[in-house]
Amino acid sequence: MAARDAAGMLEPEEKVIRSGRLAGLTMGAAVIAVAWPVLVESLLNSTVGLVDTMIAAGLSQAATDAVGGAAYMLWFLGLITMAIGVGATALVSRAMGAGRIAVARAVFGQSFSLAAGSGLILAVGIYLLTPMLAHLLSLEGPAEAEFVRYLRTMCLGVPFSTIMFALMAASRGAGDTLRPLWAMGVVNIVNLIAAWLLAGSDLRLGSLVISNPVGLNLGVVGIGLGTSLAHCVGAGMMLAFLLRGRSGVKLSVFWMRPHAVTIRRMVRLGLPNFAETFGMWLGNLLVIVIVGWLAADAARAGVPAGDSAGLIGAHLIGIRIEAFSFLPGFAMGVAAGALAGQYLGAGRPDLAKKAAVRCAVIAMGMMGTMGLAFVFLGRTFVGIVSQQPAHLELAPQLLLITGLVQIPFALSIVFRSTMHGAGDVRAVMIMTWISTWGIRLPAAYLISGASIHVPEGLAAWLGLKSAIIANPSPIALGLPGLWIGLCGEIVLRAIIYGTRFAGGGWMRARV
Repeated sequence: MAARDAAGMLEPEEKVIRSGRLAGLTMGAAVIAVAWPVLVESLLNSTVGLVDTMIAAGLSQAATDAVGGAAYMLWFLGLITMAIGVGATALVSRAMGAGRIAVARAVFGQSFSLAAGSGLILAVGIYLLTPMLAHLLSLEGPAEAEFVRYLRTMCLGVPFSTIMFALMAASRGAGDTLRPLWAMGVVNIVNLIAAWLLAGSDLRLGSLVISNPVGLNLGVVGIGLGTSLAHCVGAGMMLAFLLRGRSGVKLSVFWMRPHAVTIRRMVRLGLPNFAETFGMWLGNLLVIVIVGWLAADAARAGVPAGDSAGLIGAHLIGIRIEAFSFLPGFAMGVAAGALAGQYLGAGRPDLAKKAAVRCAVIAMGMMGTMGLAFVFLGRTFVGIVSQQPAHLELAPQLLLITGLVQIPFALSIVFRSTMHGAGDVRAVMIMTWISTWGIRLPAAYLISGASIHVPEGLAAWLGLKSAIIANPSPIALGLPGLWIGLCGEIVLRAIIYGTRFAGGGWMRARV
């Protein structure tokens, strides 16, 4: 039921949330309190990957392609953390909105234990599968060797990164986004210094070159060691904050022991989210496989090997830069999800919907502005990250394309996060799978014109006359065409999510 005062009237916004760091705040103040630290934290989190790419670009094009390709594998490692985080955010926000602190403490403890255990298992699994993954991404020669070295080194930090991000997600559910911000700030400083010094490359910022003062020259292994060390420090900081109760909920060793009821609730919310994000990850992995096919097509057409291989690097650099555009959307989405959960927990679905709409409008304005910057300043942004000719030619075209769809992208991010925060994870999973596999992949493949390159052994086993299957589409726009397909799907996804949000079914989800 909606929260009411003694006279039976609906209570004002500032009296609805009674516990945690958002207690007593109006909606506008709560949005600001949650969103701005998340925005800065997200910027810092994206900077970790961007710094790794910039350092790799100073080594070689092969190193750049290897580090970029490994980002997709590391995204898979983050799926488990995301599943834990969605369950933690939804349960903690509902508990805090209802004033049930003990429930929130249980969720914090189980989040730590689940993240630590799953991180160890994933790190070992990915380490063993790394050579096969390099082949899947069509990496060959130096790029393949660099990929294997970098990803295996990154596995050392996976258990720490899963713990860090899971505890950050739980903290956001409690309305505390400052502690995750502080931790991510330190992670960036440690990563920049350690990865740069250990790698041995010069740091290039456009025309500015900063010489490396250390002669270790560990290459991509040094980049991986620096990032792993940074995540270890970040996990330690989050643990220290929460053991002292700095997020409004104190983490205790008692609640780190298995608690069946809390685990079941987290799994009920986390499994659909894992299925959703796994579908997205697998779809995007197939996208980069298509990019690999485009590179193979270019090589067959007589394009020099370095230029054709640069397609993968240009694609991944475009993604790295684009990631900065949806940081405001992510920040507003986190605010919308946390507030929706807390207002629903307090019995005010009207305020939950109002908060989400307000966050969506802000996100549209900020991401729309970033889209204009991509359209007019794309080459400048790419030049900061890489001076490789193939990257400078292609990546600005990709940024122009994605710049045109930033407003619907903002809507899709905020609506999806709102429904996650409310616990409507099954519906979001279904919509995401339909959008990814029914629209995104077919459009990207057909508009790009890429031929399917079947491994020789598999082609012989299947009895195929040729290991190359021509694309049936009359359109063949290459890598820019692939991005047109991806961005067209973003527009349709915003419509799909918006329809569910407007219907209001997400407000009745059971957590």
